[in-house]
Amino acid sequence: MNPEAQQDVSVSQRIRMMFYMMKPNETSFQILEEVPDYVKQATPFFISLMLLELVISWILKGKPPGRLDDALTSISAGVFSRLPSLFSRSIELTTYIYVWENYRLINLPWDSPWTWYLTFLGVDFGYYWFHRMAHECCLLIEFYSTDKVLSLNCPGREIKEVNIMWAGHQTHHSSEDYNLSTALRQSVLQIYTSWMFYSPLALFIPPSVYAVHLQFNLLYQFWIHTEVINNLGPLELIINTPSHHRVHHGRNRYCIDKNYAGVLIIWDRIFGTFEAENEKVVYGLTHPINTFEPFQVQVTGKEVPFSSSVSHLLKIYAVVQFALMLAFYEETFADKAALSQATLLLRVCFIILTLTSIGFLLDQRPKAAVLETFRCLVFLMLYRIGHLKPLIPSLSFAFEIFFSICIAFWGVRSMKQLASSPSK
Repeated sequence: MNPEAQQDVSVSQRIRMMFYMMKPNETSFQILEEVPDYVKQATPFFISLMLLELVISWILKGKPPGRLDDALTSISAGVFSRLPSLFSRSIELTTYIYVWENYRLINLPWDSPWTWYLTFLGVDFGYYWFHRMAHECCLLIEFYSTDKVLSLNCPGREIKEVNIMWAGHQTHHSSEDYNLSTALRQSVLQIYTSWMFYSPLALFIPPSVYAVHLQFNLLYQFWIHTEVINNLGPLELIINTPSHHRVHHGRNRYCIDKNYAGVLIIWDRIFGTFEAENEKVVYGLTHPINTFEPFQVQVTGKEVPFSSSVSHLLKIYAVVQFALMLAFYEETFADKAALSQATLLLRVCFIILTLTSIGFLLDQRPKAAVLETFRCLVFLMLYRIGHLKPLIPSLSFAFEIFFSICIAFWGVRSMKQLASSPSK
């Protein structure tokens, strides 16, 4: 996909692509390099729709659609999941191209509306089965345990069920809120198992057509993560809606392993996994992760007592630092063709460090102050040697002052913690 092709995507198209309301003649491309990065183009609309949801929720319910710390964690996961694409093409495209170039049976015309609509159905069908297998399919893996001895000097054998695909997908279900930010809570690992469900399409559908629909299928699922939209009438019979997807995210007994659809709910109706929304849905994993730290969110967690008592001032600080990180993140994707590999790597490391530090602060980890001091020092170092630059050059001095104050503040707190730790 080509980030430079974004200039050819009109505002009207950017709005309609969020709802899969695009036409074949405006989204058909002969080669993969011509396909725009639609997901990157959607970033302003992610933010705009989240703000609109916030306003509507305040008007209708008198409260925000979710918690600030949970929203930051969801967006962090989304940032995390996109970082590998700075260095290489996604495995979903790489494997698809390999199958296409070596094993394709026929070559359907890339500019045919029939190919476009067939790909729409094929990608959505593939997503349904990937999604279902990620929830339901377990592998039986044999472990050797030194704790279980079957005979003298012989380790015991233990069979366990392991759902490798769920290990990647559970990130998306770990939020206990359900709002548009939840849609961004994506796993960095999921694409390493989802690709196989799309590979059969490479036997006859050109990669350029597939790349378009892979993005639209993902973008469509953004707007259905909300509680401010109720029933959509007859559309509920055909397409995936907020009501249907709320059921999928529920941990109520009637919600488990239901409504796997991406765009068309007809797959669930056909294969017996459909369930209509009836009672109030309780969201999240059956064993909540109880953390805002991005690495744990990407893997899994355990059910332990947890409550966040972070001050409002600390939340404001976290939002400011998060916003600055997002600015550098967007700039990195926009300029990645002009940046050296060293600069890309250092920026990615700084972004990961920022997400981790904010997670530590929100979790109130003991070493949060030390990590935040180190992070601010890293920022100043990268800033001084030119690997990080402010979007507005006139603010350079202000950035240095701000991060110097942050270093002093968190450094003092770190020293107090370190000084008091031996006495405990």
